[in-house]
Amino acid sequence: MSGEVECSVCHAKVAVPAAAVSKAYDSHRSTVSSRQRALNVLLVSGDCVLAGLQPILVYMCKVDGKFKFSPVSVNFLTEITKVIFAIIMLFFQARRVKVGEKPLLTVSTFVQAARNNVLLAVPAFLYAINNYLKFTMQLYFNPATVKMLGNLKVLIIAVLLKVLLRRRFSTIQWEALALLLIGISVNQLKSLPEGSTALGLPVAAGAYLYTLFFITVPALASVYNEKALKSQFDTSIYLQNLFLYGYGAIFNFLGLVITALIQGPRSFHILEGHSKATMFLICNNAAQGILSSFFFKYADTILKKYSSTIATIFTGIASAILFGHTLTINFVLGISIVIISMHQVACLPFFVDSIIEVTSTLTCF
Repeated sequence: MSGEVECSVCHAKVAVPAAAVSKAYDSHRSTVSSRQRALNVLLVSGDCVLAGLQPILVYMCKVDGKFKFSPVSVNFLTEITKVIFAIIMLFFQARRVKVGEKPLLTVSTFVQAARNNVLLAVPAFLYAINNYLKFTMQLYFNPATVKMLGNLKVLIIAVLLKVLLRRRFSTIQWEALALLLIGISVNQLKSLPEGSTALGLPVAAGAYLYTLFFITVPALASVYNEKALKSQFDTSIYLQNLFLYGYGAIFNFLGLVITALIQGPRSFHILEGHSKATMFLICNNAAQGILSSFFFKYADTILKKYSSTIATIFTGIASAILFGHTLTINFVLGISIVIISMHQVACLPFFVDSIIEVTSTLTCF
């Protein structure tokens, strides 16, 4: 039955649709304990650090403005790392299954879960493309600008949530999304070096093209991921992650094969050109991906992007300290507008309470 919720900040009332992703998820939301708030803050803080470090580590992996390794190989190793983690956690979870509960490590359980979660192949494919774009974007922009441009995903995600999951937003939230665009535009004023080129394309043309894919592909992946995870809420998140990361490893391996066919067998060397920085990058990306799955299943996609937006500050400051990149007045004004915008988007109790849900099941595993 539909109802209304009132924002504790702006007192705007928004209708809550009766439609839900899954009954199991609705039941879970109604039983979440408020005692998890402190742990939730730590979880979001961790996501801010991991998301903020990602563009910094990618920048550190460049040598003379280029990558000496195949970005697809980094993504492949990241997916393999996450697969190993999911398998380990599945064994730990299986040991804690109570008498009378359905066992996790049986062929029938695995096959049934694989059939029910086949939709995870869609976000896995989209993430494989997005993870490559993260490297390509750094050929055009510095880490802080890449992180700032990533905030455009929130607008795309809001539209997709409204269309695919029938999520409703208040007028003030749509205004906040418009404010988001203004903030990013302010940051981008005169941010492109004149006459620069990358990948043989003029910066203006190449940058705009990759930015379009950079914000659209992961937004679509995030919404599909949330839909797939929540639609099979009763399935163990570690089992779902095993499928998601397994699909991701397959798609990235196919990317390596295609690259080898185009550039020759030598390009197939997965470990060639890697350094300590790339190893740190693989670990960081794996941890961020694992953490994201808990946001998508137990919380909300926009809340995840809200967390990533705060990470923009971390990226900007770290980029200035480590690489001497100037924090322009455009960046300061832009990030200020973006933070105000994201606060408005997240002001409704629906989004605030979503963060309470993220870690409530962690203690169960």
